[in-house]
Amino acid sequence: MNPRASAVPGQLDEPLLTLSLAVEQSPVSIIITDPKGNIQYVNPKFEQLTGYTSAEAVGQNPRILSSGELPTEGYREMWVTLTAGNTWQGVFHNRRKDGTPFWEKASISPIFDKQGKLIHFVAVKEDITERRRAEAELRIAAIAFESQEGMAVTDTRQVILRVNHAFTEITGYSAAEAVGQTPKLLSSGRHDRTFYADMWEGIRRTGSWQGEIWNRRKNGEVYPEWLTITAVKADDGAVSHYVSTLTDITLRKAAADEIELLAFYDPLTKLPNRRLLLDRLQQALAASARSKRQGALLFIDLDNFKLINDTLGHDQGDLLLQQVAQRLASCVREEDTVARLGGDEFVVMLLDLNENLEEAGSQTEVVGQKILQNLNYPYALKDQEYHCTPSIGITLFRSPHKTVDELLKRADLAMYQAKAAGRNTLRFFDPEMQASVTARTALESDLRLALRERQFELYYQAQMIGLGQLTGAEALLRWRHPLRGLVSPLEFIPLAEETGLILPLGQWVLETACAQLADWALRPGTNHLTVAVNVSARQFRQADFVDQVVEVIERSGADPQRLKLELTESLLLDDVEDIIAKMTALKARGVGFSLDDFGTGYSSLSYLKRLPLDQLKIDQSFVRDVFTDPNDAAIARTIVALAQGMGLSVIAEGVETEEQRDFLAGQGCHACQGYLFSRPLPLAAFEKFLKLGA
Repeated sequence: MNPRASAVPGQLDEPLLTLSLAVEQSPVSIIITDPKGNIQYVNPKFEQLTGYTSAEAVGQNPRILSSGELPTEGYREMWVTLTAGNTWQGVFHNRRKDGTPFWEKASISPIFDKQGKLIHFVAVKEDITERRRAEAELRIAAIAFESQEGMAVTDTRQVILRVNHAFTEITGYSAAEAVGQTPKLLSSGRHDRTFYADMWEGIRRTGSWQGEIWNRRKNGEVYPEWLTITAVKADDGAVSHYVSTLTDITLRKAAADEIELLAFYDPLTKLPNRRLLLDRLQQALAASARSKRQGALLFIDLDNFKLINDTLGHDQGDLLLQQVAQRLASCVREEDTVARLGGDEFVVMLLDLNENLEEAGSQTEVVGQKILQNLNYPYALKDQEYHCTPSIGITLFRSPHKTVDELLKRADLAMYQAKAAGRNTLRFFDPEMQASVTARTALESDLRLALRERQFELYYQAQMIGLGQLTGAEALLRWRHPLRGLVSPLEFIPLAEETGLILPLGQWVLETACAQLADWALRPGTNHLTVAVNVSARQFRQADFVDQVVEVIERSGADPQRLKLELTESLLLDDVEDIIAKMTALKARGVGFSLDDFGTGYSSLSYLKRLPLDQLKIDQSFVRDVFTDPNDAAIARTIVALAQGMGLSVIAEGVETEEQRDFLAGQGCHACQGYLFSRPLPLAAFEKFLKLGA
């Protein structure tokens, strides 16, 4: 059958002509096959839909359209239905001639002749691709609408038309309670009209808005949410609906706050930590430079805080730090910053002070005095009152050329100046102090280099008895700087003590002096000489100090009977029992001890009588004014008498005149050293002095 070949007007009766035209002009695809399923006829809609012409399709099996997604069982079921004489209905996923996939809804019916013989199959197919896509999109939209994010759909008047289950879980309002209301139902009252005006202006301009907003649940709880509002537009571009997506970010915000707290705040006091302070200080510097107004930094250190931890325990120390933090916060304005750097160190940053430097200084001092007063009030610890005072260093800032680190250093230096002034006070940064610190830093660097490059040498000052009998020498450390020449020991020895460099320095002095002592022992004119070596308190407190001295003596071959270690009274301030034990151990090896600068320091007679000393040394400060100051003369006489009473020898240093020597000799002190006999000399000059003396 081919209606298109025989359908000529005038050759068909009216009903058949009508049927032929209907098939040809049908909006659905029609296929007629023989009983074996081979295509005999396709209508124009088939050609339009599939891309196959009638000539290409006729004689083919309809499976030329198959995408292969209908399983074999599906085809089997279809043929069972058709061969039973019934109509089969189903859906095919096919491909056009160009390979494009499409969906068809098919109705296939068998055609029988008057004798009941199967002569054709007629398939009527409708393209449902767009319908399937729309249904899929609807399913996806339905699933998305019931996602974990709250959703609400409103009309253009913002009246809620629909909400999902997540909306109810987040807000507490059921669909019945929300529909017909507006989003004002959720308003927390935290945002003003400007906030909402800006929001809707953004939606009108761009079609959407998103941001953080505070809303209120049905139970009254205010919570943070992330809100997205999108305008839905019709084909003509007019807004038809608004879709709101909301996410409860309470936990996320709490986690973010916790992360920020850990990163930028001190966990004990909840004050900003060093990291946050540096950031705020950087911003304050920039703002101050723009506004021309002064700012101030107050560095606060608690006096003797370690004593609290040692006596009351760290838990009570922490409690005191928390109370200090609270008191500091009460002393400043909201725009100022109180931070804890660590330990018992706090920093207060004051902003927006007067443009005039002196006025800003006065404003800062008022705050500083207020802090001093508040921190001086007693603290309640372990059911008892405890007093703790602060030392405060202050520096002002406005210049954009100052760095954050430089400001902190200045305030820190000023704080140490407050400590040096007796504590419990405040001091402003002094530029001269900065210069001193800069020089100290350079000196420390040079000192370390000097150790590596062996820029040190020993000088020797003669020690005499009577009118000129040489008995030994004191070894004195000298530093010959390549650019500065000889550097005074008064300048570098305290720095070496503070930095710990005194330990390698002291070891070198001991080794060099012992080697020289051993060398002199081999010569007839010098084998009787002793050598006195100064030992710092830091050296002596080393656990293996005794072993160090013994090893140096044995390695050098020096006679320990000729070695005398000079100690200062400051050594007696800590752990006297340990000092006595070490002295006793070295004394047993033959090493002698002299107490240097006697009378200027601790001078506890109760300890003095227990120390295995050999000699007391009268400090030059008493010798210098022995004729002009009766007190110095009395002290000199007393030291000599004390030494004689304890069976100790005595020597005076700084003897520069014969009158001083004679006075001391008259009191019973016959051993002296000083410029009267010889200055400290380098080795070669000292040995020349020995020959002249001999």
